[in-house]
Amino acid sequence: MTSRKNRGAARKVMRMNKSRTFSTNIDVRFRDMDALGHVNHAVFFTYFEEGRKIFFQNHFEISSPAGFGLIIAHISCDYLKPIKLTDRLKLYITVGSIKNKSFSFNYKLADRKDDSVVFATGVSVQVCYDFSLNKSVPVPAEFKEKLVNLQPRQ
Repeated sequence: MTSRKNRGAARKVMRMNKSRTFSTNIDVRFRDMDALGHVNHAVFFTYFEEGRKIFFQNHFEISSPAGFGLIIAHISCDYLKPIKLTDRLKLYITVGSIKNKSFSFNYKLADRKDDSVVFATGVSVQVCYDFSLNKSVPVPAEFKEKLVNLQPRQ
């Protein structure tokens, strides 16, 4: 049996496969449920956020809120199948398009043991932002280069 501490640590591991898709396990919490007995629609965005946080921690060594010079300009989710408390999830993330001031992530929330069972897909657009100037700024060159190297190979 896995201890709570070990499960939490395992959750922070993000793996990359050959197609440059990153994945992390997501645990469904009782508080995620709504009165209809499935995960509330708003919680899917929290799962995406958790994946982004782990992605940035692992690949950009960003671990404090001050390190995130980004804002979310757009986020969407296509709900494909209800998630129950007993479902075991894996979130897959790929780096999408990279533009002058923004970049996108693509998400797939699937069953941990069978990734053909897809609960949701989504997209987010992150904009680089200077909070002291209160305006968007170009993606820093080093950051952009790292993102390009993390994009799926075609």
